Amino acid sequence: MTIASLTLSTGETARIEADPFVPGSVQLILSDTPQSHVNPEDPTDLFFEYIRRMGHVIDVFRDPGAPISALHLGGGAFTLPRYVEATRPGSRQQVIELSGELVDFVKTHIPLPRRASIRVRRGDAREKLASLPQSMQGSTDVIVVDVFSGAQTPAHLTSVEFYISLKSFLHPGGIVLVNVADGQGQRFTRSQAATMRHVFGNVIAMAESQVLKGRRFGNVVLAAGFADPFPLHRLMALGPHPATLLEGESIDRFIAGAKPVRDSEAIDSPAPPKDVFGGGR
Repeated sequence: MTIASLTLSTGETARIEADPFVPGSVQLILSDTPQSHVNPEDPTDLFFEYIRRMGHVIDVFRDPGAPISALHLGGGAFTLPRYVEATRPGSRQQVIELSGELVDFVKTHIPLPRRASIRVRRGDAREKLASLPQSMQGSTDVIVVDVFSGAQTPAHLTSVEFYISLKSFLHPGGIVLVNVADGQGQRFTRSQAATMRHVFGNVIAMAESQVLKGRRFGNVVLAAGFADPFPLHRLMALGPHPATLLEGESIDRFIAGAKPVRDSEAIDSPAPPKDVFGGGR
């Protein structure tokens, strides 16, 4: 059931629909591509598999329940900012979302928690980094990169130069989480892992096993920048299952042959097959 719809100035159609299978939950759909799933009555209920993996990384980061500072590139329906506020009350969060029309549409029909410290900035994710408060430099605990134009990540958000600009905001021992959508051979994911390791010095990959093996299209979560020791074993226990986590020698083998990507050679992430994710991500 469609709750609300809006035709954006780009010609795309945004819809908020009730989820018939999860009572109280809604989905944000952009041009027939599912973008976000939110349960306003229980923001800790994370539906998409890759979002659950990101949520679990945030769960095991530092003391459970303690407030953090977070920067989210890509807003959608603000699923993770809502989750952080629910699980770590008092957290300070900044969100950058390209479409101001989409921000207003979501806020009207799926309001953010009233007392949450969630500041939403409108504009291109990379360009808007320059306008963030100087106080965020070197002090941001978690940075989430989940930006899609349609069903693809824009090239300018995949390069060494881009990740270097992110690193300047990261607190020592903080974490960068990136959602990568890829398919056969995982060539794009491997290049992103190589790029992040070049900038941050370490990287891990988490996904459903068949996705990481390149046997089907899906989402891979890359994490970098964290301090050792990090409780990787707890991530595996938290799921969702089945899952594979690549670190140490296994991530070395996964990256082998892939090189860091510079602005001059960066490309958009691959488009999903038409029958994937119900026609999109």
